[in-house]
Amino acid sequence: MRTRLAIHYTHSIEDKQSQPNTDAFENTQIRLADGSVIFTPNLLGPGISVQELRYQMKDLDAGIKYRGLALEGEYYWRRLDRFEGPGTATLPNLYDRGFQLQASAMAIPRKLQLYRAGSRIEGGQYGHPWDTRFGVNFFPWGNRVFRWNTQVMYVYKSPMGYTSLTYNVGSTGWILNTDFEMAL
Repeated sequence: MRTRLAIHYTHSIEDKQSQPNTDAFENTQIRLADGSVIFTPNLLGPGISVQELRYQMKDLDAGIKYRGLALEGEYYWRRLDRFEGPGTATLPNLYDRGFQLQASAMAIPRKLQLYRAGSRIEGGQYGHPWDTRFGVNFFPWGNRVFRWNTQVMYVYKSPMGYTSLTYNVGSTGWILNTDFEMAL
């Protein structure tokens, strides 16, 4: 049996200038649970424009593996505060929390892995997006150098989406995705 238990904490001061282009391939945005970029003018009310904020996240993750079976989970708490910019003096701190959970089994040792996963965000007035997925990983060489993944997922009001994903911010519905990955 193998186990993992970890606690993480991260924080940063983010500003509007550090968000160069919401559609850039590798850009990470500070978003609310409904997918809105927090630096969007008037998003939090008329005349309110967040120019800077403090981002804090606490995270607990754990996993266990035994004879080809695995269960992994994560729970996080996020806080956005210390808002700067026009109209932000009375903004309350924003909190959300969420989790993800994945169970998997090696149907054929070192070759074929089946999994079921899901996640949910409790974002208060900004929504409660969630997703669920079923998938299979095929490792033709019996290692992680090359992997073929196919999954079916259902997303509900996705808070994220980029050109590298198969869905957009706000998406709701079924998605079939397959991809090939090579690690060098």
